Amino acid sequence: MTPAHDLRDGIDQLRDELAAFRYSLFRLETLQNYSGSSEDDALAEWRRTGRIPITAELQQWCERTRHRVGQGCRIQRVHVVTEPLTDYVRFELASYAPNVQAGEDVRIIPVRGDRWPTDVQAADYWLIDARRLWMMRYSADGAWLGAEPTSDPQCIADACAQREAAIAQSISWSEYDSR
Repeated sequence: MTPAHDLRDGIDQLRDELAAFRYSLFRLETLQNYSGSSEDDALAEWRRTGRIPITAELQQWCERTRHRVGQGCRIQRVHVVTEPLTDYVRFELASYAPNVQAGEDVRIIPVRGDRWPTDVQAADYWLIDARRLWMMRYSADGAWLGAEPTSDPQCIADACAQREAAIAQSISWSEYDSR
């Protein structure tokens, strides 16, 4: 694997690709705790106040999402969550509300016990236009190490298959949130 400092260097390229996608974005999230990203301050505020702060980054994401979905693009996210939920996952679930309001299709796969979803690996990634794959790398405790692009056709095909499996086994964020 690429050294962590090199993985972090790619974040600007990933952000550019996320902004310039043509027709679809898909994000798979499988961890129950994330740290070392721009969300750390928002998590701390949520813990203090119970409210999700609308950061400049979140506002920009929602504006872009609203615009691109209005153009007919698809933006999807599936988060595999183990129950009982961690404090971080409760924060993450609350933080999806603005994304959903902007038009992002956020979905949840609840996992009870050791029944991990079929054909979904425990590996986070961004799939851009079903042709560009960015593997998100984290330490064992969920600290963000960076992002690593791959253009390997088999890895991309596997990510597309996992996307379909994850979507098929998930429920909408609003359905999960109302339980």
